[in-house]
Amino acid sequence: MKNAVLTVALAIASPTFAADGEIGIYADKRIPLPAPQTGAPRGTGTADTASLLEDLPGISLYRAGGLSSLPSIRGLADDRIRVKVDGMDLVSSCSNHMNPPLSYIDPSSVGKIRAVAGVTPVSMGGDSIAGTIEVESAPPRFAMKGESLVSGETGAFYRSNDAAQGFHLSSTIASDILSLQYKGSTVRAKNYHAGGAFKPASSTPGSLSGATVASDEVGSSSYQSTDHLVALGLKSRNHLVTLKAAAQSIPRQGFPNQRMDMSGNDSNSVNLGYQGKFSWGMLDGQLYEEHTRHGMNFIGNKQFWYGALFNVAGMPMDTEGRNSGFRIMGTLPFTEEDTFRSGVEYRRYRLNDWWNPVANSGMMMSPNVFQNINGGKRDRTALFAEWERNWNREWTTQTGIRFERVAMDTGNVQGYSPVYASAANSFNATSHARRDDNLDLTLLARFAPDRNWRFEAGYAMKTRSPNLYERYVWANSNSMVMNMNNWFGDGNGYVGSQNLKPEIAHTFNLSADWRDAESRGVKISPYFTWVRNYIDAASCPACAVRADGFANLTFANQSARLYGLDVSGWKSLGSFEGYGSFRILAAFDYQRGKNLTTGDNLYNVMPPNATISLENRLGGWTGILQTKLVTAKTDVASVRRELKAGGYGLFNLFASYEWKNARLDFGIRNLFDKYYLDPLGGAYLGQGATMGATIVHGTGVPGMGRSVDLGLSWRF
Repeated sequence: MKNAVLTVALAIASPTFAADGEIGIYADKRIPLPAPQTGAPRGTGTADTASLLEDLPGISLYRAGGLSSLPSIRGLADDRIRVKVDGMDLVSSCSNHMNPPLSYIDPSSVGKIRAVAGVTPVSMGGDSIAGTIEVESAPPRFAMKGESLVSGETGAFYRSNDAAQGFHLSSTIASDILSLQYKGSTVRAKNYHAGGAFKPASSTPGSLSGATVASDEVGSSSYQSTDHLVALGLKSRNHLVTLKAAAQSIPRQGFPNQRMDMSGNDSNSVNLGYQGKFSWGMLDGQLYEEHTRHGMNFIGNKQFWYGALFNVAGMPMDTEGRNSGFRIMGTLPFTEEDTFRSGVEYRRYRLNDWWNPVANSGMMMSPNVFQNINGGKRDRTALFAEWERNWNREWTTQTGIRFERVAMDTGNVQGYSPVYASAANSFNATSHARRDDNLDLTLLARFAPDRNWRFEAGYAMKTRSPNLYERYVWANSNSMVMNMNNWFGDGNGYVGSQNLKPEIAHTFNLSADWRDAESRGVKISPYFTWVRNYIDAASCPACAVRADGFANLTFANQSARLYGLDVSGWKSLGSFEGYGSFRILAAFDYQRGKNLTTGDNLYNVMPPNATISLENRLGGWTGILQTKLVTAKTDVASVRRELKAGGYGLFNLFASYEWKNARLDFGIRNLFDKYYLDPLGGAYLGQGATMGATIVHGTGVPGMGRSVDLGLSWRF
């Protein structure tokens, strides 16, 4: 359901080396896809942009709200991944990370997604250790010289499981030098249902809905969102200027693994870009400003309740974040064999996180405004240089160095009342300013002895400074407050540590890729990462004690080791008259993460899993039968009291038919309505009094049961 070509790519070594490994979903031209594509057409059933990546080896998703999954690359997630949306460096402005960067662009607006794991070139990396995800909306379209262009697309989808309904519209008016484009979308969904009952049916008196939650219904999983994007393009020979303005409104989004829900999220951004070709090379520039206003409260199937002291309607929490920055990069083809890239980047981030007092709550939540983060500042300045050389037809290398300074600070804080005075005074008595000087290095090499074989090897040293919440969340004397600072979905409470050091990751990648013309291929990619000063959860003796099975934790620098293997392959089964062409595609992913300081397992590492698809194409028809196999999750982080999950297998059916100007998509996900726990879904907190003793540790979030999806789009 895209007007432009949507390309999804995973590069193990570098973007320069990624061309042969790109996989895609094409709407305007159905062509054979190279390995390792194992996924289904994404024209139906998703409003979550992160889900466009979920079938790639090495990438998994922390399921959160229906619009806000957090991608994980080889066991490292969230802020450990650098995410750029149309060139903007975005970050989540929420103590629960309910508004991650990928949630700021609707799937119908996506033109290209690129993910680079581990050994990320310094021109793409920075302040991250897992890799980089770049999302771009479709580039501006221009008419032929002397002509005009008017085009557009409209489409809609429906998903039966949660009655999700989505609609999108795009249009372009252009001459040969000027292009004006609009994209808009809206989506809404009710709570989804698991493949079977996992709790008793119950109602939530005092909640906003007051409705009964069925025994198979995942509470607080509904959502609603509207997105708008206006883009202006100006082209003059070898120069292109783009100006994009985007606005998003999410009036509600439930989170079944959080104690709170999103009660509102409004974001606006302005983004100016430039690309120019000169006699000496290429120049790219970016200037942007983004503003987010975010709120949390108890909506849907949740209510507030704390001990026997009081029962109040809600607990409003507000956040305001401002991102602004620029980037300038020059590409210089110094010789036919040598290309140099160098550039400078700057990002300015401001964050305020405050919680207004609540009437009739006593001193627990009144009479003052609770300041969680007061005037938070996080500024990044970076310089980088990169050299790529083609030594001969067989050998290509790329080396890079990046220096980055991260300056952080925040103001003094206060609690709701004198109950919080001791922790607030202790925090205010310290100097909050911190400055990190970080270094990134990359070494990449590719050997391609012939058209069929390609070998790649790479090493990277990557550095990430703590985020504002990891360093500056301060209240440790109350479980209710600590619960509010949790972007992991595990139900625990967290407090920050100002003494955290930046994480430094040393990553080694190897890759062997073999293809036999158009008939078959296989790719094997082992990797190893050692992280010094890994920021993990640790026990907190000074924190409040709790008896509900969850834990109150702090952050500490420790050491970690991650390793694994990504395997993907495909084989053509041939073409048969009247039945079209067939091929089989498969991917296998193994990840392992260990805390070397404590001996514990790392949190939310995906268990071994495989995806196998049988694909059939005939004219405008495409059909896919897919199975997903996931082993039991038994390696869990004991310090976080992470839940285990059983293994499972899912079957999906997808089909699409495309005409010249229209396309129909049909799918059945989880064909046999299998009940399973999402291994990265976290703890179930989707209903009831989520602050009280009625929420007891021990139930995971189940995945979605059977759903029939239907989508239709028309281009003009």
